[in-house]
Amino acid sequence: MLAEFEQATSCSIDNALDSGEKAFRKWKITTFPQRSDVLRTCNRVLLDDKAKYASLISHEMGKVWKESVVEVEKCAWVCRYYAENGARFLHDEPLNPEGRTAFISYEPIGIILAVMPWNFPFWQVFRFAAPTLMAGNAGILKHASNVPQCALAIEEIFRKSGLPEGVFQTLFASADQVAGIIADWRVKAVTLTGSELAGSKVAETAGRNIKKTVLELGGTDPFIVLEDADIEEAAKTGAIARMINCGQSCIAAKRIILTEAVYDDFMHLFSNTISSMKLGDPMDPKTDYGPLAREDLITDLNNQISRSVDLGAIAVLGGNRPDRPGSFYNATVLTNVKAGMPAFDEEIFGPAASVIRVRDADEAVAVTNSSKYGLGASLWAIDIDRGIKMARDIETGSVFINQMVASHPAIPFGGIKLSGYGRELSYLGIREFMNIKPVVY
Repeated sequence: MLAEFEQATSCSIDNALDSGEKAFRKWKITTFPQRSDVLRTCNRVLLDDKAKYASLISHEMGKVWKESVVEVEKCAWVCRYYAENGARFLHDEPLNPEGRTAFISYEPIGIILAVMPWNFPFWQVFRFAAPTLMAGNAGILKHASNVPQCALAIEEIFRKSGLPEGVFQTLFASADQVAGIIADWRVKAVTLTGSELAGSKVAETAGRNIKKTVLELGGTDPFIVLEDADIEEAAKTGAIARMINCGQSCIAAKRIILTEAVYDDFMHLFSNTISSMKLGDPMDPKTDYGPLAREDLITDLNNQISRSVDLGAIAVLGGNRPDRPGSFYNATVLTNVKAGMPAFDEEIFGPAASVIRVRDADEAVAVTNSSKYGLGASLWAIDIDRGIKMARDIETGSVFINQMVASHPAIPFGGIKLSGYGRELSYLGIREFMNIKPVVY
């Protein structure tokens, strides 16, 4: 055990909301340059101490240290991005209605509650916090229960960066306490990244209280390889896209969809690349993937793989735990995956790839769109015009052609169907929790 923390009480929650509301009233009238200075300082704090914060991430949830460093650097990047662009995104926007003069004013609304997951314990928070704070809103973080030290570290980073007391706070609230926080009049909106079940509960409570939500709920992201793709590059990238963060990523390549023409060549390269990846101590620089974040995740993953194999899937690689202590699972590649199997229908959150063979591009699109999820998709084809045409037919929140799906501060991020709704990042993300107010005169 690393540390123990007390759960929030009803009194401490009320005090936090009261403090946040009072702090918001002062923060909302600060200027864009003032808010930008805080985020620029935040950028420097993160980069100056990135080794310390990366170690915290790795120790608390098991992420490989070299990936934790990249996560901290990405948080610094999003702070700089909104420091440089936030004012432009929220500048008064002129309108030209017939016979009148008008403009749109983007105004902050208050405290935004963020219910965040453990898999990217810094990035998920900064992805929400940087635009929220630049917009003049306040934030309250209800982080995952297994990363409390990351939650406190983030609050400390903002405090070190000059953010006034109360504008961003961490609450060690339980899942059962979230509904009451959402219902409180001082909370104006909610953003959640997590499971479909958690998202539905938050949306239900927010809807009952007439409050806006942004939900990012994961998915079964396809990695589609067509007959004219660069097979070597696709296979190498596909292995990374599946195994990043030990497969515990919403936008990891979950379903590898291969056309007949490339199946054998791709599978040879893909399987060899994954089998060469080193499992081990996340703090070892040579380690490629480490343990899963919790022991119960191993149970869930093994159950999904076992049920899929019982239904006809073939584990050509892995499919079991290594003989060593810790929440480790061997890198797994399943072939002969079909609809009706957990490996096809469900989100696999761990180091396991589901390989699906299809006849052609049309069937690849049909298989992709058959999922109840729709977060991101990676499509590999040399013919870019063809790729763009296919991308328009794919039912996901984003499509990346000849590259793995990845979040970027300037690119809108979010899904459709059961992967959620709303957008984070870019100019769209900073406007999600604003009063978009026309002024007509």
